[in-house]
Amino acid sequence: MLDFHELRELAADVRVFVDVAEDKAEALRAVIAAYDVVLAIFPSEKGMGLHVIKGKAILDKIAKSRSHATYSHTAIAVPDLEHAEVLKLLTAPAEQRIAA
Repeated sequence: MLDFHELRELAADVRVFVDVAEDKAEALRAVIAAYDVVLAIFPSEKGMGLHVIKGKAILDKIAKSRSHATYSHTAIAVPDLEHAEVLKLLTAPAEQRIAA
């Protein structure tokens, strides 16, 4: 079960980390590389929208096995779903970007 309050706090921490970084793009890439699962959060009609930036295979495996697994996770706040999809594409490994 997702804790939306926790995701907002994680996204706020990421925002501070990126804001103080000299190279903001590199800081964002470092955050994404450091975690098993990265979720983009954004405002939606239902309150908060979610998009998996990284770790979909991990989440699928957990859902299929109905087990609890330990994985690191964080969240990044974006303005909308389109920005989340672009961020996912831009931070994907090169072979995935080429296939897209």
